[in-house]
Parts: sequence; C-alpha cells; structure tokens
Amino acid sequence: MINEYDKYFVTPPNNRPQYVVSVTPSLSISMQGNYFVGQTETLSLGNGTYAWTGLVNPPHSHMNLYANVFTVSNFSNEDLVTEIWLNTNIPANASVATKVSPSNTSIMPLPINRVDILYKDSINNNTPPQAGVNIYQRIVPPMTTLVSEEDGKFIEAPGGNYSLVIKSLTSNPAQAVVALGWWEKVKC
Repeated sequence: MINEYDKYFVTPPNNRPQYVVSVTPSLSISMQGNYFVGQTETLSLGNGTYAWTGLVNPPHSHMNLYANVFTVSNFSNEDLVTEIWLNTNIPANASVATKVSPSNTSIMPLPINRVDILYKDSINNNTPPQAGVNIYQRIVPPMTTLVSEEDGKFIEAPGGNYSLVIKSLTSNPAQAVVALGWWEKVKC
C-alpha cells in the first residue's frame, strides 16, 4: 500500500540520493587564477579631508574588471560615509597598493593582476570627484568593518574604475583600511 505522503516524493533508482555540486562564480574564477584580493595601507581622513581608493583598470589591460567585494574598516570613534563611484577621476599622486595577491596561491607561477588598487588619503574636501557617477553610499559605524558583496555585477572596461570615497561626518581625525576582491577576464 502506498503511503499518502510517498506520492509527493521522487525516489531515485536504487534509493540512493543524487548529489549535486554547486560552485560559486568567485570560487570557479579563483580556481582559474583570475580572482585577486588586496588592501590599502591605513588611510587618514577628517579635519576637512577625505580618502579615496579604487580598483583601476589600465587603458591597455585588454581585461574587464569585475568588482566583487569591498570592506571598509573604520578604526575611529566617528561615523564614516563611504560613497561608491563608477569611473571617477583618479587623484593625482595616488599610491599603488602592494598588499595584493591572487586568491589561488596554488598555481605556479602565481597569476599577476592587471587591475591595480590605488589609494590616496588626506584629500581636501573642497576638491570632490569631478567625473563619474556616485551610485550609492554606506555608513560605516565607529570601530566596525562594513562588508559589501557585489558578486561581480559592476564591470569596468579598460580605462575604467570602481572607486570608494570615504568621508568623516565630523571634523575629527579618522583612520580606515579598504580591502577589495575582484576578478579579471579578457575583454572580447
């Protein structure tokens, strides 16, 4: 006799469950050696200044940049506002972050990123970004880390950038560190 509830279940042959492996896009891309992570040095802001950092895709990289995740660690006792910009102007004399690595370190030789993390702190508040689009902003409470996963949905062609402008809501000095994760794919 068939149990009333059995008619709602599909039983695989031999009554063995079938297993399905699900691989996230970021894991798959990491396995290929095209996913990168990195962070800035400690950024100073406040006292009438802000900090800027961005994933910058060089004009001749022949790659598309896929912004996947960012974190902003606020080491101050002040709220910070993080503005996310697409294709804004890059501040003069920005530094290139050296704390960058492929996320898959099992590949030899190690993959080399073409996209760079650039950063600059203590930019005068009277010189806001002059180009690009401020697509949204987030508040970073004191002594916390904001994590935002973008899943690669922001795609920047060669010459483009995905940037964060970090401002203090007060004139008090503040410090922050920005970390980013992204992947690169040859532009078709």
